[in-house]
Amino acid sequence: MSPDISAAPASRQQPSQKLTRQRQNQKIPLFILIFAVLGIPGLTSCGILPKAEAEAQSPRGQQGGQGKPTPVDVAIARSESLQEDVKFIGTTRPLREVSVQPQVEGRLLSLKADVGDRVAQGQIVAQLDDTTLLTSVNQAQAELATLQAEVARARTQVANARTQVEQAKVALQQTQRDAARLAGLARQGAIAQQQAELAQTEAQTAQQALLSAQAQVTTEQQAVVAAQGRVKAQQSVLAQNRERQSYSVLTSPISGVVVSKGLEPGDLANPGSEILKIGDFSRVTVVVPVSELELSNIRAGQSVRVQLDAFKNREFLGQVARISPAANVAARQVPVEVTIANPNGEIGSGLLARVSFASNTSPRVVVPQTALQEAGGRGRQAQGGQAQGGQARSEGESASNSKENAKPSKATVFVVTREGQQPKVQARSVTVGDRVNGKVEILSGLKPGERFVSRAGKPLKDGELVSLSVLSETPKP
Repeated sequence: MSPDISAAPASRQQPSQKLTRQRQNQKIPLFILIFAVLGIPGLTSCGILPKAEAEAQSPRGQQGGQGKPTPVDVAIARSESLQEDVKFIGTTRPLREVSVQPQVEGRLLSLKADVGDRVAQGQIVAQLDDTTLLTSVNQAQAELATLQAEVARARTQVANARTQVEQAKVALQQTQRDAARLAGLARQGAIAQQQAELAQTEAQTAQQALLSAQAQVTTEQQAVVAAQGRVKAQQSVLAQNRERQSYSVLTSPISGVVVSKGLEPGDLANPGSEILKIGDFSRVTVVVPVSELELSNIRAGQSVRVQLDAFKNREFLGQVARISPAANVAARQVPVEVTIANPNGEIGSGLLARVSFASNTSPRVVVPQTALQEAGGRGRQAQGGQAQGGQARSEGESASNSKENAKPSKATVFVVTREGQQPKVQARSVTVGDRVNGKVEILSGLKPGERFVSRAGKPLKDGELVSLSVLSETPKP
């Protein structure tokens, strides 16, 4: 019969039970230690730990229910025109250019001005050989003298004819008296009737001589008139030759600067050939082609801004002088002429000019797109994460590519209300208008000079404490 294990002596079972209890006592403290390390946050969140201990384990910066101030960029609201000025490219040229050309043929003897020289109106700039022209003048003068002598002879003939008229009158009077006397004697029978008739015939002859002398006076007077006409004609020829001789001296028709030179001394100058070109640089002009779509924003007399690549960091004020009534049919562009004052003559011709026509819109308060907090996340200030920052940049790029003429809508802008060690922001409802190049037009709700949050590290709330970054604008004293 096998021995009964349950009946074994108690002395054997006691040592094994003591060993088991010791092992169990060793496992309990280890479990409590692991649970204490890993389970405290769970106990705290479940409210198992006391409130004081939970507050003691929370971060110091979250005491009192306030988080760390949000870093923000602050800007000052300013009024400006949201619509960008339209720029057009053109080339400068003088207000006017005049070509100095000879009116007669001749060899160019000398030039009194060269390219770049300033000349005054009426100043002699070139001299042609006038030998042939001077010969023509002398010949015309000699011919004129001959004709003037003819006039003198004709006048002498008129005087002689008038003398003959007077003599004929005296002779007529005498013969008429003799004829009357003899006729009386013949009636009395003192003389023969034949003598009386002869006296009457002599009187009639004297009458015809007087008429002939008077006719001769008229003829001689007509000869004088004809001679005088030839003299006047020759005087015109002489004046013309003298004028042609004067063409050998070329003067500047305007005050300006010699732009180019076409002939050199010794060259044969023909009528119409250009010797010099003179430009008036008191003002310069720029002709720019303007699209017909932009023409409604341009008017004559409008002020424009002009930038020249030859003058860095300088801007010139110009004015629209005229708008061409004819457009380029192919390009649908209209030439617009702009004039720029040039009192010092520093602006030359052929320079690249960039003409900006000012916008007709009135200035309004403009803020960056990132300053707005709108429904749907558009224009959010939160730029903390990379994804958000990339989204904001893509929105800015899309805004820069086109202008959004959206209807007025509502949005929120955060205004800095209290300055000092710990400023805070106030939510302000604003009405927004057009959007261009990442900028938004504020129609109402924000005034110039107010400070607003242009960018924030996260979405803001009304009354939230913020900290101003080094990029923030500060009001000038």
